[in-house]
Amino acid sequence: MNESRFASLLGRAALKVWPDLPRDVQERLFAAAVDDGVIANDLAEFLHDRHPRTAHPPKPTRFV
Repeated sequence: MNESRFASLLGRAALKVWPDLPRDVQERLFAAAVDDGVIANDLAEFLHDRHPRTAHPPKPTRFV
């Protein structure tokens, strides 16, 4: 087995347990997985589509 095989195994495992992970662990894994804004947006959309529970709540509206 090589590094790429282990990385693939760990990645699939992380996807399986993602919604059960504490938010701070999700954020640390996410930050470790991405290194630019383009990939970050794609990964965020993928995770939110796959695990709606991980979606950030909507931003509060401004009171006038």
